[in-house]
Amino acid sequence: MDRLQAMQLFVRVAELNSFSAVAQQMGLARSAVTRQIAGLEQHLGLKLMARSTRRLTLTSAGAAYLEKCRVILNLVEAAETGIAEEGQLLRGHVRISLPLSFGLMRMVPPLLEFARTYPEVSLEMDYSDRRVNLFEEGIDLALRITGHLGDSAVVRKLGSLHLRTVASAEYLKRFGCPQHPSELMHHACLVYTTGESPQTWRYQVDGTLQRFPVQSKMYANNGQVLTEAAAQGLGIALQPDFIVDTFIQEQRVTAILTDFETPELGIYALLPGNRQVPHRVRVLMDFLADRLDPKQT
Repeated sequence: MDRLQAMQLFVRVAELNSFSAVAQQMGLARSAVTRQIAGLEQHLGLKLMARSTRRLTLTSAGAAYLEKCRVILNLVEAAETGIAEEGQLLRGHVRISLPLSFGLMRMVPPLLEFARTYPEVSLEMDYSDRRVNLFEEGIDLALRITGHLGDSAVVRKLGSLHLRTVASAEYLKRFGCPQHPSELMHHACLVYTTGESPQTWRYQVDGTLQRFPVQSKMYANNGQVLTEAAAQGLGIALQPDFIVDTFIQEQRVTAILTDFETPELGIYALLPGNRQVPHRVRVLMDFLADRLDPKQT
């Protein structure tokens, strides 16, 4: 048995929680994957996984072994990467997590360009607003858009964007246009639910960042949905410029409260802090940073 290959399969099974998914991804028979893991357990004399018809669960020994496997595989990869860099060869697998709307609207072209430029690098892209655990899920690189990154792993800022407050002409005609953020509490606001405090929106007033209460009958964890709702006259939305700018250009919504700045949101690349950053991941970060709007970087 190739122990290194068995370790790699074990890590992938633990990350995907499925023998079948790993077999399909690796182009192997499911029985071959199962046999490799069973052989690894036999060699170690330990049960690494508890199997049932519905799920796989790591044993305490399996969880400890998983962490050690990742360290070992990272060291092997780092050694191979060093040789590859000398020959300017870029290859391997990168698993990247992207916010849903921003990923689809802004990052698809540069990612496809990267794939064409470096055909020996395979990309696995996860488009979701779910907060992933980079270490537990084997994510090599995650993009985050936030104003408060907090304690995190290794971070690089790739760019920034701003929030805009928008409403349709129909809504403003019926209910009036707020002239100050404090008036938002008397309007129907369309609230993004994964923010830190969805019931308050923040604006700069007289040089100070202040919070203003809002009320809503519509909540969503997707900015495109909320901006579309605003375009249809259902309320006021506070969303990033990469979403609302198209709506503004098409005159479906109008920017309001423009005299009051909103906090800048950073576009960050997050890396797991438990391992050396592979060369291909560093190249991908540079590639994406270069292709973001130069005004934002």
